[in-house]
Amino acid sequence: QVQLVESEGGLVQAGGSLRLSCGASARTFRSGAMGWFRQAPGKERELVAAIRWSDSSTYYTDSVKGRFTISRDNAKNTVYLQMNTLKPEDTAVYYCAAKNGAYYSGSYSYTRTRDYDYWGQGTQVTVSS
Repeated sequence: QVQLVESEGGLVQAGGSLRLSCGASARTFRSGAMGWFRQAPGKERELVAAIRWSDSSTYYTDSVKGRFTISRDNAKNTVYLQMNTLKPEDTAVYYCAAKNGAYYSGSYSYTRTRDYDYWGQGTQVTVSS
């Protein structure tokens, strides 16, 4: 069973920065994609950023473009989310997710919730105004 180990979130002032990391525990796990979702109180879970392992394609939701950067370490099956210029509306529980890439190649989907097979427990990010 693959476990996703997330770094702790935290409390940061508006305009500040925070970096999240997430690693897949199983050595034999072949990732197809990894991403970060978030869910704020009373709102649906949304994909914030994701990266596809096959070609390093990335996806960002419009509200974080230019502020957030997703990156990966292939050897460690780890993904990072660098969050800059944080805003109060970024406050949410952030969830790491991973797609099993054992049966995929090329341009497979990686931007839908159902594309992901494994989920982290979530970490709280709070941005104060």
